[in-house]
Amino acid sequence: MKIHLKVFLLEFANLASGLANSIVMITIPWLILEKTDSSAFAGLVLAISALPGLLLSPIGGWLIDHVGRRAVSISADILSALSVMAFPIVAALFGLNEVAILLLALLGGIFDPAGYTARKTLLSNVARDTNTDLDRLNGIHEGIFGVAWIAGPAAGAWLIASVGSINSFWFAAALFLLAAIAISTLKLNQNTAAPVDDASENLSGGGLSVGFVTLWRDKLLRTITIAILIIAAVYLPTESIVLPAYFENLGNPAGLGLVISSLASGSAIGAFGYGWISKRFSRKSITRFTLIGSSASIIPMAFLPPLPILMVSGFLLGLSWGPFSPLMSTLIQKRVPSDQHGRVFGVQMAVFYAAPPLGMVISGLAVERFGVGATYAVLAAILATTALLALLTKSLRENF
Repeated sequence: MKIHLKVFLLEFANLASGLANSIVMITIPWLILEKTDSSAFAGLVLAISALPGLLLSPIGGWLIDHVGRRAVSISADILSALSVMAFPIVAALFGLNEVAILLLALLGGIFDPAGYTARKTLLSNVARDTNTDLDRLNGIHEGIFGVAWIAGPAAGAWLIASVGSINSFWFAAALFLLAAIAISTLKLNQNTAAPVDDASENLSGGGLSVGFVTLWRDKLLRTITIAILIIAAVYLPTESIVLPAYFENLGNPAGLGLVISSLASGSAIGAFGYGWISKRFSRKSITRFTLIGSSASIIPMAFLPPLPILMVSGFLLGLSWGPFSPLMSTLIQKRVPSDQHGRVFGVQMAVFYAAPPLGMVISGLAVERFGVGATYAVLAAILATTALLALLTKSLRENF
């Protein structure tokens, strides 16, 4: 099947940036554990580094709608590359202590959300230019991102074992630059910035509030976003804190990479299959499948079984959750005006960043106080309960 050049360029950038982020995600906690042996500090660093996403994502969404989707994507990846390069540069010139790691992680967290959101808003442009079905392209986009999380953790673990955690950052920086180059060569037929002709459309006035108001007034989008907020708060610490602490205690970075890659591979397959699934099942049925399947899959992982069982459970968890992200993208693209996509996706990204910092700090403290097993069991129970309660809400019981 012939792949249009515009689709290839967008998805190459998606893959490269996703690989870079997943390498950094596994390298920073490992670096912290090497230097401090503190899961609590690792959780604190990851939590604080997520704060820019919470605070700046709405501004990034405003810039996407008004400055341009391509411009924001390119700039974000270049700045991300520079922030990642700072780790080995600072290590060579001054050495890395706890404060330096914290500040550099905070710097890196400023730019990634804007780049991710900008590429997501470009999907509707590329779909129109190439006459590609939007559901199918959303599935491809999220599937490619999942592929990055398959290869990224394994690559990050291999880099840590072969060249060390500090030098691994150079590879991530190169990938960010490749993503920027790909988007810079992507030429679109439509203008990707909305006209700014309303006095209220500015950073200090109504411009920023549009995304919040639009998301809140749509009952379906509001319900799903709140569910994601809670699920992200309890799930992301399992990947960022609980599993790294477990495998670091075992001295097995490769095992960590395999489990996270299993999660990502299942998610990628589920996302790639969304285009096919969406033609055969209603969005209501797909939502039910993702929530029930995710709840059933995470429970075995909480018992920290042998590595093969942990990998299979992780794969099933990813497979169940995989269609959800392209489904959410489609709902926003179909229910929200095009010139507001950046702001609505930006608000959603801010929501996604809001709860995990607290979850990471609490999880890090819980791991040190109660151990990995007890912490994982509680997180899994909260996730399963939230997913099942979401199914009982009126907006998710209706057809959509």
